[in-house]
Amino acid sequence: MKKLMAIIASTGILMAGCGANDASNHDEHANMEHNHEAAPKNMQKSEHPKYKVGDEVILTEGHMPGMKDAQGKVKAVYNTYVYEVSYQPKNGDKKVSHHKWVVNEELKDAPKSGFKKGDKAIMTANHMDGMKGAEATIDAVKHTDVYVVDYKDTKTNKTVKDHKWMTENELTTK
Repeated sequence: MKKLMAIIASTGILMAGCGANDASNHDEHANMEHNHEAAPKNMQKSEHPKYKVGDEVILTEGHMPGMKDAQGKVKAVYNTYVYEVSYQPKNGDKKVSHHKWVVNEELKDAPKSGFKKGDKAIMTANHMDGMKGAEATIDAVKHTDVYVVDYKDTKTNKTVKDHKWMTENELTTK
C-alpha cells in the first residue's frame, strides 16, 4: 500500500510540474487566428518585391510556435507601413506586448504617411482573440513589403494558410 501511495504522489508531483511548465511556455501568439480573411481592400501590391507570389521561402522568424524554419510559399505581397504594437485585448486577456505585425490598413483612420512610434490607434485587425477594436500603442514602424504566406507548421506538420504578416527580412529562399 505504501508503494502504491508513493507512486500516486510521485505521479501527482510530475503532473503538476508538467502543467506549470506548459503554462509558462505559452507564446502570446498562441491565440493567433488564421481566419483566412482577405487582406484589406485598400492595400497596394508591391511592384518590385524581393520574393514574388509563388516563390518558395523559409520563415526565419517564429511569431508563433511552429513557424521558425518552416517552409512556405508566398501568396501575396503588399507595400505599406507595418507596425509592432502593444495592446490590452478587448476580451480581458493579459496585455500583449510587441505583437508583430499590424499593417497601416488595419488601423482605424490611419494616415497615408503612417503612424509614428508612440502613437495610439484602434485596430481593425482580427489576427488574435480580443485584437479587433483594441487600442494599440505603436512600438516600432517600418515602411516595407509585407507578405501573406502559406507554411507547413514545424510542430504539427499541418499547412497554415494565409498567415499575415511576414516582412522581407523574416524570409529567405531555400
